[in-house]
Parts: sequence; C-alpha cells; structure tokens
Amino acid sequence: MLELFITSKTRRKIIVIYTKYPDFRMHVRGLAKMIKEDPGNVQRELKRLAEVGFVKVTNEGNSKVYAANPKFALYRELQGLVLKSQARRGRPTV
Repeated sequence: MLELFITSKTRRKIIVIYTKYPDFRMHVRGLAKMIKEDPGNVQRELKRLAEVGFVKVTNEGNSKVYAANPKFALYRELQGLVLKSQARRGRPTV
C-alpha cells in the first residue's frame, strides 16, 4: 500500500527504516548495505529527505550520519502510514 504514495523504492525503504526506528543513525554506505540498494541512490534520496527536513545530518569524522527528525511536520503521519501498511501485510516491508 505504501508504494502507491511513495513511488521511489529506495526512498520508501529509507522512510520505513527511519519511521520504525526513530533512534536509528547511520551513514550512507551502512544504510545502503542494510537495505540492499546502491549507495549513490541512497545518498541522493537522503539528500532530498534532508532538504525537506525528514532526516537530520551530522558530520562525524569524515562521514555524514543521518538520523530521523521527529520534529518534521509529517513525521508522525508517515510513521502511522508505515506501521499501518506493515500491519496489513502481516510482515515487515523494507
């Protein structure tokens, strides 16, 4: 169901991770490996999500670390959509 509203598969996977696990923090390559997507695509989507405020970026050493921004205006609504869409399927979707 979530794929009807968020058409980018990579963006959908990122949103699912950051809404299901609000304290999750990761750099691009680690996240790409975890969701089995190309790091270039993950970086592009994270940049877009950071521009709108869904994720926060911090520099730690030579890496940019991305974390959810629970103060994002639509964060709770997205979190509800993700949890409801996964409850309907009865299994986690990433």
